[in-house]
Order: sequence, then structure tokens, then C-alpha cells
Amino acid sequence: MQKLNTPAQLIEQVYDAILDAICEGTLQPNERVTQEGLAAQLGVSRQPILQAFQILKREGFIEEHGRKGVIVTPLDPQKLVQLYQVRAALDALAARNAARLIRQNGGGHFQSTADDLLSQGRAAALSNDTRTLVQLDMTFHQFIYEMSGNPVIAQTTALHWHHIRRTMSSILQNDVRTFAGVWDEHQAILSAIFNGDEALAGRLAQQHAESAAEHLARILEDSEHATKLKQA
Repeated sequence: MQKLNTPAQLIEQVYDAILDAICEGTLQPNERVTQEGLAAQLGVSRQPILQAFQILKREGFIEEHGRKGVIVTPLDPQKLVQLYQVRAALDALAARNAARLIRQNGGGHFQSTADDLLSQGRAAALSNDTRTLVQLDMTFHQFIYEMSGNPVIAQTTALHWHHIRRTMSSILQNDVRTFAGVWDEHQAILSAIFNGDEALAGRLAQQHAESAAEHLARILEDSEHATKLKQA
């Protein structure tokens, strides 16, 4: 993490910096974090750190842990599945809405963006750039939300995606999973949307989220992966 200047939005900047460190794995699950240590790393006083901590605790990214103090919240397979249950329903809604709008209004202005995303995603799947892999996956789904014409979907899932990218980053950094097959599923969802097939688009989007939840939860429950997280 880099030191920050002191603008009016300092608390927001501090919050964003700590959240990114948690989601990208710089701060690992179960790792102890202190106001003093983070203040020194970011070059700020303890006050904005304290306020950022209050938000991060409320959102479930850090928690009190007895004598150990404040730690980065451990990854929980059950909570992950619950999160994906909500996301699956919203993703299905977004895909159905997008397909309907495409059928009614056409989608030529979205096509080039869709093609670029698929191309970038397939290229990233062959790389070892964890951050790019996770970011492109998020960008793909946010693109579907945009196509849906319902901004509330993106607003509702915004916090969910921070928890999801934290899990994805953890798994990718431990070399447990690649994203090669994910982009085949993404392409199938887009094809259904651009064909205006609401039922198929919604079904594929929901299946995509549900299978991801099952896969990620299974990896988190794996004893070898859990050991790696504790040793990180």
C-alpha cells in the first residue's frame, strides 16, 4: 500500500485502500491489523483508520478476535454460498432484462464492448495476472447489469462483489483454480442476451453463479487450501 495525501475525502481513500488490500490479498484472512500499523503504512493519522475500521467491521471485512485484536475476517464457505444465492437471482434478472431490451431495441451499440470483454477475458485466463482476471470477471457482470437497464441491480450487488473478489483473489493466488472455462459460460450468456432469449439468458446466468458458488465453496472447504490461508 502506498502513502496517501490528505484530501477532504481522506476517510474514503483510507477505506478504499484497506478494502483493496483485503480483497486483493495483501491483507490475508485471519491476519491481525492495527490502527497504528495501517496509519504508518498509509502515512495518515489513526483517526481516519478508526473510522474506516468502523465501516469495514459493519460490512464484514474485519472483526474483533479476542486478545488478537482486530483481524481480517476469515473466508466462510457457507456465507459465500448465501451471498451467491442472492447474486444468482439478481444476475438472472439482469440477463433477462438485457435480453428483452436487446430484442426490443437492438444491441449494436453493446456488441463491440461484448466482443472486447470476451477477447480480454480469454487472454487473461491464460495469464497469471490475478488482479486482471478478477477485475475482468467483475467488469463482465457489471456490463450485464448495465445492459439490463436497471441501475438498482448494480447498486445492490456492489458490496457483494467486494466479498466475491476477495474469495476469487485468495483462490487464484494459491494456484487452485484457473478461469479458462468461465469465459465459455460468459460467451453463452451473451449469446442468449443478443439473441433476445430471456428465458435462456436468465437460466444460464443463474446456473453460472450457482456453479461458481459450489466450486469456490468446495475449494475453501478443502483442507489444503485452508492450510495455505492460515500460513499466508
